[in-house]
Amino acid sequence: MTQTAAVLTRTGAIQVELPSAEAELMQGVQWGAVDAFPTPAYFAFQVIARRLVGRPARYSLGRTLAEECGACLLGGHGIPGEVGIAAYEQLRTKGAFGGTQAPLQEQLEAWLREPIFVGARAVHYRFAAQKARYLAQALPMLKNAPAFSVGRHLRDWLLDVPGIGHKTASWIARNWLHADDVAILDIHIMRVGRLAGLFPRHLTVERHYLELEDLFLRFSAALDVRPSELDAVIWYEMASSPGSVRNVVEHLEGRAQKAARHSSTSRDGRQQQLQLA
Repeated sequence: MTQTAAVLTRTGAIQVELPSAEAELMQGVQWGAVDAFPTPAYFAFQVIARRLVGRPARYSLGRTLAEECGACLLGGHGIPGEVGIAAYEQLRTKGAFGGTQAPLQEQLEAWLREPIFVGARAVHYRFAAQKARYLAQALPMLKNAPAFSVGRHLRDWLLDVPGIGHKTASWIARNWLHADDVAILDIHIMRVGRLAGLFPRHLTVERHYLELEDLFLRFSAALDVRPSELDAVIWYEMASSPGSVRNVVEHLEGRAQKAARHSSTSRDGRQQQLQLA
């Protein structure tokens, strides 16, 4: 039993066939319905559809490793994507990532405290002092970085750069080398992984990054898609309509928690019956 969906192109429709919704993708993870966001089948179809219509996911942000690191360092948790990109563009225009000598921390902070324009809207960058300190320490190291051809090697080297942890280092490695041996475990990937039953809820990115990364890479292999494509598509789908996504995710998480409580109550009831017997 399979399920099908069609990709509409300018020249016609292309049918994509996937295993049935009830088929097991990995232990404890079903394919789910292809038209039910955010199932594994839904995201597998989205990756394939983007390939067919010529809109592959975009990765790199910078033209040099220093620019790429700067763009990723200026984004991340607590910073809207468009604000991080605007801050990066502002520093790049100022020459922060070029030249023979990296700017001082005070200069970087002053630039980040200037109004940043997102379209016609002026905004203030929230973490000017912190990110300026990280960049001031990172940029001299990046100018002397070895040449890497393996994503995980670059990721592991970047972990010694101040302000860069596993997620940011993986983000840089994926963008710069189009790496498929690392995973960017942001909030979107974690939510999808938990809803799919891929990520156990007791594992956290702070303490179990490499274990979660291994699960995501095996998940991508089971779907037969590149991890770099999959995480970019998940991010795009989850970030494009944040209000709608939040409502869907909260509903599904509420259902999962209710089912877990029901299972626990039923188990306790059976144990009490056994004790009475």
